[in-house]
Amino acid sequence: MTLVSKTAIYFHTMRYLRPVQIYGRAWFKLYRPRPSMDPAPSLRAISGNWVPPAAKPSAMVSPSGFRFLNEFHELKFPQDWNNPNLEKLWLYNLHYFDVLNSEAAEEQRGWHRALIERWIRDNPPGVGNGWEPYPSSLRIVNWVKWALAGNRLEETWIDSLAVQVRYLSRRLEWHLLGNHLFANVKALVFAGIFFEGEEASRWLAKGLEVLERELNEQILPDGGHFELSPMYHSIILEDLLDLLNLFTAYPEALADRWQQLPERIRHIANRMLRWLAAMSHPDGEIALFNDAAFGIAPAPAELDAYARRLSLPGLPVCRDGIMSLEESGYCRCQIGEALLIVDVGRIGPDYLPGHAHADTLGFEMSLFGQRLFVDSGTSCYGNGKERLRQRSTAAHNTLTIDGQDSSEVWGGFRVARRARPIALRISNNNDQVSIGCSHDGFKRLPGRPIHRREWHLGKGEMRIRDFVEGRFGRAVARYHLHPDVCVDIDEGGKGGRFRLPCGRELAWYLRKGRARLVSGTYHPRFGVTLPNRHLEVEVEREGAEFGLAWK
Repeated sequence: MTLVSKTAIYFHTMRYLRPVQIYGRAWFKLYRPRPSMDPAPSLRAISGNWVPPAAKPSAMVSPSGFRFLNEFHELKFPQDWNNPNLEKLWLYNLHYFDVLNSEAAEEQRGWHRALIERWIRDNPPGVGNGWEPYPSSLRIVNWVKWALAGNRLEETWIDSLAVQVRYLSRRLEWHLLGNHLFANVKALVFAGIFFEGEEASRWLAKGLEVLERELNEQILPDGGHFELSPMYHSIILEDLLDLLNLFTAYPEALADRWQQLPERIRHIANRMLRWLAAMSHPDGEIALFNDAAFGIAPAPAELDAYARRLSLPGLPVCRDGIMSLEESGYCRCQIGEALLIVDVGRIGPDYLPGHAHADTLGFEMSLFGQRLFVDSGTSCYGNGKERLRQRSTAAHNTLTIDGQDSSEVWGGFRVARRARPIALRISNNNDQVSIGCSHDGFKRLPGRPIHRREWHLGKGEMRIRDFVEGRFGRAVARYHLHPDVCVDIDEGGKGGRFRLPCGRELAWYLRKGRARLVSGTYHPRFGVTLPNRHLEVEVEREGAEFGLAWK
């Protein structure tokens, strides 16, 4: 990359940032508060009911063995909490203490008590990964939730918890914002209600003030989380359900100013449940747009059950037709046993595209309850080549022009110039739904091309038309198949058949363009790589039309 192109990448990345993200980064690196070792405030008496929260399978497989992100490692020595040979995200998971509230929490209680003791002994205040704000936030909440489930906290543990909260309260992630800041203030609210007294009241007031502001900022009117990842949406939804649970357990903890907050969160959670239902497939799991993978957030069914325990209506049933999530830029199209979820929106907030992929005008499809066309998913974070490949346009069911990405993803969590949708059109007539949209992500290229795509879904058929307006060298549309789908291709590359695991078959065809079958990979979970196939369709000057037909 030349100096000029590097300068352009940095300019087009930084021009969208908010000032706090720039000066906040410098402040965060330079400022290190001294941990306060004062005695902990007293605990507030619980006066309401705490219901079991959402739970996932335990990642703790022995007193010292853990499987996070589908990788097993042992915690043998104190330095292993910060082992430089392990991925940062794996170490973060070790410090989260999600295991305390897992499905195996009761039978692993002895292991958990020993693990808490070990964490306090091996992680001196302010030192190491465990004291960074995000893992601190999740751990504080998990310790409190574990206590509310009926587990006794030792006095030294309570003192450590207070030290952690004090440190976190002076290290909020203003330079990152988004889901990180949300996790920070959730922890302050949990601690401010779990403890009582003047210090706890300050934590609570600070947490509630930022929480109220972030609810306005981060939750869109259609119920989606503004980072536009179904996985992070599920994480934030769980956060709101946890807060409702906390307010129910301590009904007298909120001052008059905040008395309406629980009801407001209920309304928001209901909108988020509707969004989650729209962005889920018949197999019960989320769509994998942007940074998303199974097994990180609770599954939709688990969030549905948690919501119902809190007297919320849970996930609604999605009907045939189109459900447009206007502010998020997603559309759910369902007719009979066919489901199409399309991305016709921005990649995320202008100032916070860290979890965005270059997938504009991409889609996923299920048929007969089986995923057919899949987003390639997310198996890793960091700054490596594989992370960049998984964020690229070629890893999604959309179109590349001259080998370029529709949005300039770079680094691990950066985006420079980004695609914006143009001229969205939606129709729903006589058992057929149609969506048309364009984007300007390739206008930076010579010839200033515009990609225009149309989807048509009806009974027994689906068609996709791609057009490129403007000069271009080579345009390729990709259709990534679920690993369980078998595919045949005719000798001329104009059609073939798909076979689903349920035994159903369907024909695919091209009216314009020419296809070839290519090997690839699918990443439904962190640390998982599965072989799959995808069709590459050469888009001709007059466009390309890809179709499916089934009975």
